[in-house]
Amino acid sequence: MSQTVRMQHLIPATLVLVLAGTVTWLSFTREPADAFLFPRIISVAMILLALWNFARAALGLARVGAGFTYTQLLRLLPGVVVMCIYVFFAARWLGFYTASLITFITIFALYDPAPHNEVKSWLKRVIVAAAFIAIMYLLFAVLLKVQTPRGLFL
Repeated sequence: MSQTVRMQHLIPATLVLVLAGTVTWLSFTREPADAFLFPRIISVAMILLALWNFARAALGLARVGAGFTYTQLLRLLPGVVVMCIYVFFAARWLGFYTASLITFITIFALYDPAPHNEVKSWLKRVIVAAAFIAIMYLLFAVLLKVQTPRGLFL
């Protein structure tokens, strides 16, 4: 495996490991502890998978694909920017479910190949996003009783 291909696997694996480590650290250092039980369980699974992925990339065992090209990274950039805005600002300011709905529709619109000038396309995006958020609400709020960020709206 060439050094370039190895780096194309190692860089994303490192970024994922840093993200998983940050989420794990945050879930174990926030209060009230009861509100973070579910995030702690998920973050431990996330960090274990990230460590495994990082080890495979570092040892040159990641042989699937050829990594990201510069063009692919540029295509992903708008979605990453939207997600950063969501994580660092919108979820706290607008509230988890409202911000999630707006973010889902925005990302869906960015990457959906359907025309942006047709009402039917936008109606589909809104219906799919609303259904997804409804399922998230039932799963997190009703079933798992996870505390989510509250904001101006729900």
